Amino acid sequence: MTKITAAAAACILALAGGAALGQARSGYLDGADAPDMIRVLPPAPTAGTTRYEADRTVYLATRALKDSPRWALAQNDIDQRAILKDMACSVGVELTPQNAPKLTSLLMKIAPDVGRAVNRPKDHYGRKRPYLIDEGPICADKTPGLAASPDYPSGHTTWGWTVGLILAELAPDRATDILARARSFGESRLVCGVHNLSAVEEGRTTASALVAALHGSADFRADLDAARAEVARARAAGPAPDAASCAAEAELVAKPLF
Repeated sequence: MTKITAAAAACILALAGGAALGQARSGYLDGADAPDMIRVLPPAPTAGTTRYEADRTVYLATRALKDSPRWALAQNDIDQRAILKDMACSVGVELTPQNAPKLTSLLMKIAPDVGRAVNRPKDHYGRKRPYLIDEGPICADKTPGLAASPDYPSGHTTWGWTVGLILAELAPDRATDILARARSFGESRLVCGVHNLSAVEEGRTTASALVAALHGSADFRADLDAARAEVARARAAGPAPDAASCAAEAELVAKPLF
């Protein structure tokens, strides 16, 4: 089961340690409030178009990254459950269900919203993942489930950019570092060879549209304010992540992929 609904729910259940916070939620947005990403996004690229060939070019070029340090970071980023751990260097502290329970609850509640935003265009376009079009190594197992899950837009990217935008709002003085790491989280899907460039780009568009719509929800805004206070406390309490590891990560994030 590879659709983003299941993946996001699994992420948050893991973040919450399976506690009561893991009970099913309906999300912040109903159908009328959520953006229709089939209408917002440009159609998925089709064979013979410039965007389609650009996707192929990027996929083939990034196969050269296999077994590099950036490949290792991409393998790390496969696990969506670790999104807050992955963002620790950029935030300045690792946020957990223990030091940030309100943030954890908020992320749990947006999981269905993320799922609906991503899955409709995925199902509508049914675009194949790049390794099914051109041969090449990928940094994940080539399972039937992965092959059956459409490429466009990238659910991983949507999830990572959504979390990044929220964290940037909660810690605005760290916004540059947070958004750079959130960008690289999505670009890890290019390095892995499991998503096309267009899917990653439109994953960020999907996340941006979703977060804009979420701000129309009074419940979301109230939960965001509550999370802001606890993130500030967590940052003040520390501990800060290892400086050497964070510097190495920042160097990888800053390097162009192609």
